[in-house]
Amino acid sequence: MQNSSRRVIVLGGTGFLGRRVVRRLQRLGCSVSAGTRTPGAAAPTEWEPGVAQVALDLADQSVMARALNGNGWVINCIGFYTETRQQSFQDVHLAGARRIARLVQQTPGQRLVHISGIGASLHSPSAYVRARAEGEVAVRSACPDAVILRPSVMFSRDGAFFGDLQKIVEHLPVIPLFGTGRTRLQPVWACDVAEAVARVLDGPRAQRKVFELGGPDVFTYREILQRLAARSGRRRLLLPVPFVLWRIAAALLAPLPRPPLTPAQVALMRQDNTAGEGMAGFNDLGITPQSAVAMGLL
Repeated sequence: MQNSSRRVIVLGGTGFLGRRVVRRLQRLGCSVSAGTRTPGAAAPTEWEPGVAQVALDLADQSVMARALNGNGWVINCIGFYTETRQQSFQDVHLAGARRIARLVQQTPGQRLVHISGIGASLHSPSAYVRARAEGEVAVRSACPDAVILRPSVMFSRDGAFFGDLQKIVEHLPVIPLFGTGRTRLQPVWACDVAEAVARVLDGPRAQRKVFELGGPDVFTYREILQRLAARSGRRRLLLPVPFVLWRIAAALLAPLPRPPLTPAQVALMRQDNTAGEGMAGFNDLGITPQSAVAMGLL
């Protein structure tokens, strides 16, 4: 990596993926800062010393310009899954992503990696999924050299996704399924996604601009629950539940400060979450993704 590119800011750097990206880039020798709405909070434990936390406000052009200033790369890992009265999906995933891309384009020598997600579609009935797709279009229009990474559902060793489902398996004798549970998922280790970011920065300039990142295994949602139940030695009844009931439940839970179910999650479970055929992926970046089965998590 050229010296001018070694200064990197990870937007959403204290989040689930962002903090792993920060750690990986630190180990690559980069000078990394983490953009966050709460810069005074305690730093994630996995970081090495030296990460500056920088205040972000997606609605404020001057704040964002100051945050991005002086960095060779900008990594947009900002995730937003529940709308509030103050902020909508459009505010974050479209308007915010566009503002970031425009600022990068206006800065000579600065590059952008934008994290989206598999399944983003302009025609989705979900406001969340549409906003992610509209954000991609806005980013490509404002900053044509931006690299877009679309990970599948991400898991970690410390509980995310599989760990959350394991708790459900342990506590509920009857487990409700999204529909019939036939939605296909391609879970990807979050650290592999962080490695993909590092390869984009450290390797030759990406010849492809969009990468879909899925793990080596594809399971239906029903199969994942069956595997987790078998792994824990429990017999569980899997109960199909129509998506209309899930949408109603998510709407009723939406006013809670931290709802256990959101309309965005329901929308994502309505369609397969797997990398598309012919799309660039881990192989194009020289990465062999880790299997959740081989890691003993499934």
